[in-house]
Amino acid sequence: MSRDDVTELEAKLRQLIETIDVARLMTDPLTTSIKGLLSSSAANMDSEEASVIIRDGDAGDLRFLAAIGKVADRLLEMRIPAGKGIAGFVVSSGQPIAITDVGEESSFYAEVDRATGYSTQTILATPLRYNGEVIGVLEYVNRRGDPPFRPFTPAEMDQAAIYADSIAAMVNAYEAAKLFSDLSNKVLSSTGEMDFTDVRNWIAALRGSSENRERLDLAVLIREVSGRGDAERKLCRELLEAIVRFSDEKSETSYLSY
Repeated sequence: MSRDDVTELEAKLRQLIETIDVARLMTDPLTTSIKGLLSSSAANMDSEEASVIIRDGDAGDLRFLAAIGKVADRLLEMRIPAGKGIAGFVVSSGQPIAITDVGEESSFYAEVDRATGYSTQTILATPLRYNGEVIGVLEYVNRRGDPPFRPFTPAEMDQAAIYADSIAAMVNAYEAAKLFSDLSNKVLSSTGEMDFTDVRNWIAALRGSSENRERLDLAVLIREVSGRGDAERKLCRELLEAIVRFSDEKSETSYLSY
């Protein structure tokens, strides 16, 4: 790599590092919005517990990104090994599933119940898809009230798929913001000579994708505005929440369209 290439790359990295706080600012309202939609959808599904489960690293493990219900806090600390459980099946197959009695389902991952003390009996799980890729799972568990619980119906599976479309758009935005933040943290914490290959590839991907370019442009703009004071930071948060609600309804939606 020539010195000119290094200088150009360092300039781009400085811009990236300057917007690290924007990435962090973006993830908070995104997770809040995901949990809010999860809660309202669970109420409409008459479900006691609900969760959003996403991939955790390259090994195929899963983790709980958001959860509501009695054991929600404990779920957020848990991981599901690759290929395990109902969630693992849905991720690998891309198919929704409704189970009336998990005790009769061999793929059920009972370790989650053992760790939380909860008793799962019925499940409706549907894939979270974004641009044709399965990026996670939306799960509804049990009904509100006392057992025995009514099974989830085919009509409710269709309804869950509608909720999944909205949540998947939010999850994709969350993952992009988190990747942005993680990469910045990696750069900031590097103490030795850094291998710029991954960073160069990431920047090239930004150049090649209009959606990602717009997201980065937006991050820089918000970074500039949010640094002007408390009122401006509040305005930026409200703007980000509005983006979560509306701008990812279609993949071709531009952040910067007027």
